[in-house]
This record gives sequence, C-alpha cells and structure tokens, in this order.
Amino acid sequence: MSLHRLASGVLLPGFHGTTAPDWLLKRVADGLGGVVLFGRNVVDDAQVTALNVQLRGVRADVVIGIDEEGGDVTRLDAGHGSEVPGNHALGAADDLALTRSVAASIGSRLAACGVSLNLAPSADLVLTLDDPVIGVRSFGSDPVAAGAHVAAFVEGMQAVGVAACAKHFPGHGASTVDSHAALPVLPRSVAELTAVEFVPFRSAVRAGVRSIMTGHLVVPEWGSAPATLNPLAVRVLREELGFTGAVITDGLDMKAVGGDLAQGSVRALVAGVDALCLGGEPLDDDGLQWLIDSIVAAVESGELPVARLEEAARRTSALGTPPTSVDGHDPELGLRAAREALEVRGSLTLSGPPVVVDLAVEPSIAVGDVPWGLGPYLVELLPGTSVVSSRSASDIASSASGRTVVVVTREAHRHAWTRELVSSLVSIGLDLVHVETGVPGPDLGTAARVDTHGGSRVCLRAAAERIAAGI
Repeated sequence: MSLHRLASGVLLPGFHGTTAPDWLLKRVADGLGGVVLFGRNVVDDAQVTALNVQLRGVRADVVIGIDEEGGDVTRLDAGHGSEVPGNHALGAADDLALTRSVAASIGSRLAACGVSLNLAPSADLVLTLDDPVIGVRSFGSDPVAAGAHVAAFVEGMQAVGVAACAKHFPGHGASTVDSHAALPVLPRSVAELTAVEFVPFRSAVRAGVRSIMTGHLVVPEWGSAPATLNPLAVRVLREELGFTGAVITDGLDMKAVGGDLAQGSVRALVAGVDALCLGGEPLDDDGLQWLIDSIVAAVESGELPVARLEEAARRTSALGTPPTSVDGHDPELGLRAAREALEVRGSLTLSGPPVVVDLAVEPSIAVGDVPWGLGPYLVELLPGTSVVSSRSASDIASSASGRTVVVVTREAHRHAWTRELVSSLVSIGLDLVHVETGVPGPDLGTAARVDTHGGSRVCLRAAAERIAAGI
C-alpha cells in the first residue's frame, strides 16, 4: 500500500452537506479512512441512510462515525432533541439492563442508517460541579458504578454490530476548562487517576470496547503534552489497561491542541494514536491533501516510522466493518427510561396550569444548538400554561398572579444569574417548582425540586408529565 494511501487511511474528517460531495467520494475511493457525521449532515434517518449508501457504494468498509451519545449530545435528533436520556439519567435510574437496552436501541438505529462507529459512551466522571463540558454526559461520580454502566453501554452498542468508543481518556471530569476552547491541565496525580478516572475505562476494556478516544488533557506527571499527543498516555492505555483496539483522537482542530494541524496529526500518530478526527471545522479537498502530504513527509524524514502508520491504518480500517441492520430499535424506550431517572423532592402540587420560566444558557460546543426548554411540553399537557420569557423577578411575579411558577435551569450552580433569579423568586414568596436539567447542584430553597439528569426531549417530557400529575 502506498504511503499516501496509508496516510489517507487514518483520517476521519467531517464535511458540509447532507449528501457526499464528489471530492469526498473520490477520497473514499482512494483510501480515506472514513468520515464523522455531525448535525449539519443530518435531516432525518432516511437521508442519513441515503448518504451512507453513497459512501459505502464507493468503498464498503469506509468508517462512518457519529457522536450519538443520547441525551444532550445527539446528531440524529439535533433538530428536536434526543429520543433517549443521556448517561447521567441512566446512572440515576441505575438499572444496568436498561442502560444496555438503551445502547442497543441507539445502536440498532445507527446500524440501520449504515453507521459503523459511535463515538460514545463518555466514560468521564463528575468530579467537580464546575466542569463546563461533561456534566450529564457522565454516568455519575462513583467510578465503580459509572464503570458498570459504561460496560453495559458498550455491550449493548456492540451487540448490534456498531463499534463503541469510550472517551475522553484519561478522564475529563476533574477539569474546569472546556478543551474545545483551551488546554485543560488536570489537577490530578497519576495515582489519583489510576484509582478513580481509569476505573470506567478499565470496565470498557473488559467489556471489549473497540475504540477509545483520547482527551486533550495535560497530566502534569506525564509532561506538558496533552494525552492526544503524549506517548506515555497511549502506553498506559496499551500496557496498564490492556487495550488492543483503535485509539482515536478527539477533534484535532480543537483549541486545546492548537498550533499547526499537520504537526498535531503527525505528533498524535507518533505518540501511538491510530485514527485522527478532524470534524469540527471541515477541511476541503486541498486541506486533506495537505495533511496527507505532511504525514507522508514525516515518514520519509524518519519522524514517523512506516510500521507505526501501517498499524494505525489497520486499526482504523477495522472500525469500518459495515453493521448488519437488526430490528432492535425501540423508539418508546427512551421515555420510559427518562421517567425512571426523575427525582422529585418537596411537595409537587399545583392548583392549576402554571407559569413556566425556561432559563436558557449557552450550551457547550459538544451539545450544540439542540432545542431545550420545558415550556412547550407543559403547554401541551396543561392547556392554560403560560411561558414567560422575562428575566425580571417582578415581571414573573406579576405574570404568575398566584399561580405556581416552574423555573427551569441547566446547571444553575454554574451560572450566577440563574441562581440569583431563582433566589429572588424564592424571596418574593412565590409557589416555586425548580426543574434542574443538568447535574443536580445545591438546593435553591424552592418548595419542590425535580431533577431530570438531562435536557433531552424525553427528559423534559417526563418532567412535564410528572408536574402535570401534581394538579
């Protein structure tokens, strides 16, 4: 195999459009490792299936990946919110069979669409409430319990022929920096990582996970290079955790890696990483050629051993096995799971249709622009419900006129203005129900509290049902 074809075989770029452009099809024919699909590539399942038929019509074993974590991070349902709850809700329900079934349902849907690789689950832990990027994408804080759910998710996904990917090694949960925007330095020793963060990844390896994604995270004891570019991090994965599958980078165009994309690609390969994700800001045909030429030049100069590139291309190619479509998708399962995850505190009783205040905050880049808010669901279930957009406590009190106010937040503990507004509403003496859709933080003094453990469509629907039942 030529060096250019080997170099092409480790790349997993994103692209614009809902059909495959001609230049991309030619790249696939010439050995491109594969692609990663984003919300910008999705209209509905039928369109994704047609797109993947295009790609596989050129080369049957092309890798087709997607970030379909469920919950807040969805690509297939980016237009209207996921049909399944995310990891934190599944962790709250704490039913391993349920987690396995949800993963199998997601995987069956992906398989029917022709997707061979799901960049999920997140094996990160919730280790600080100040973490801006993982949150409800994690199964929870307890490494053993979270690890059990990671394994169940991997088993369910891979049982239907779609490769799973545990991410973001060595674990993002202790960081207070979003690696999309800057380079996090983990405030953790290797001993702490081994005892805590590595536990869910070990569970994934024991479950046979076919790929693991590195995080752009600096572990001070491993030196200044982030794990994605750090040979020691990959050595730990291979030798200490016993992982033999494909190691995949998080997006190499993220700010945490920085610098020259070609240099970063070469450094990742030299470090022992196999597949390079390049999807956030898609390259054009010339950009891909530049990367391929840069990797070839690194081989020719002796910086990158040809055997290392051959190994990386082989492991990447193994993720392209076309999935066999199975009849395992259950579109009703997600709502049942979301109901199981709900936690209610206090007296959840309403005298009539409430006033809803959805306090929307900017989502993380990983989540993207997915619809969020409880108002539409309560309006549907309780005619006469009002949705108020004002952020003034006095305006909200005036609109309430004695009715219950349902105030909805997304990680209120991370956003001072939301906490202050809820506190102001409490001080006025309103009848308040607080619905928290992120990782539950401190109680804000409301009469009732509902924790959904996620902001997906089904989590919001389940909360609306529970509140409506309180009349």
